Amino acid sequence: MATVAQTLAQTQARGLSRLDTQLLLLHALGREPSDRAWLLTHDQALIDEAAGARFEHAVARRLADWPVAYLLGHKEFFGSSFEVGPGVLVPRPDTETLVDWALACAPPAPAPIRVLDLGTGSGAIAVSLARALGERASVCAVEASEAAAVYARRNIAALAPRVELRMGHWFEALGCTGAAVQESGPFDIIVSNPPYVAEGDSHLAALAVEPRSALTAGTDGLDDIRTLVIQAAQHLCRKGWLLLEHGHDQGAAVRNLLVQAGWADVQSRTDLAGIERCSGGRRSG
Repeated sequence: MATVAQTLAQTQARGLSRLDTQLLLLHALGREPSDRAWLLTHDQALIDEAAGARFEHAVARRLADWPVAYLLGHKEFFGSSFEVGPGVLVPRPDTETLVDWALACAPPAPAPIRVLDLGTGSGAIAVSLARALGERASVCAVEASEAAAVYARRNIAALAPRVELRMGHWFEALGCTGAAVQESGPFDIIVSNPPYVAEGDSHLAALAVEPRSALTAGTDGLDDIRTLVIQAAQHLCRKGWLLLEHGHDQGAAVRNLLVQAGWADVQSRTDLAGIERCSGGRRSG
């Protein structure tokens, strides 16, 4: 049996980062991710055979580009822990920019607010908004993938049971399109982190384990964003907001799509790295 210190050193020598190695070892030992200090104070502790086997299995998958979140079974996002696994996109810290912007667009409490999250995946955006806005918010989450919806249902049940989950592709899940939608529209804010990676993008190789349908959208990555820009207005209240996450180099293109479609107050928001991460606008009229 190897010690904690030996195991950490040997695994990092195989190419795994220090943080990933620590998190996976803690998980194999049945300890919380916050217990990293324990690894230092117990560096001579011996790792038993069962824990060693669990750790080695996780290391092999991480070296094969499995996300750490899949191996741990959860991912922290906006102050909550979300269950994730194969079949659902792992929530990224950059997406918190979209949540922050949506909260900034919300009317002051106690005014009621209706929010639609399209392509909810794990439910991270919808749940985070519901928890932050409280009981005044009516939040609907839409997802087309049943594999992803498994996690959305669990996270909604555990963290924000009032969120309504509907299955379907974009606005089709609402059961009302075109003339059937009232002119006032039902939602104050529509948010979405849609697929926006271009087919053939070199970064896709490192994301092969995550669902391709949640990542790619046509040759330029903007096919789904075009759909949302065109269709969203009829589902918004007057002056309602459409807020979209996009790729690091797509801000200008998304703003142009919004302007061409007649959206007002078109603008973008940057993430913590100063990169344009989200763009959106208000329904005109």
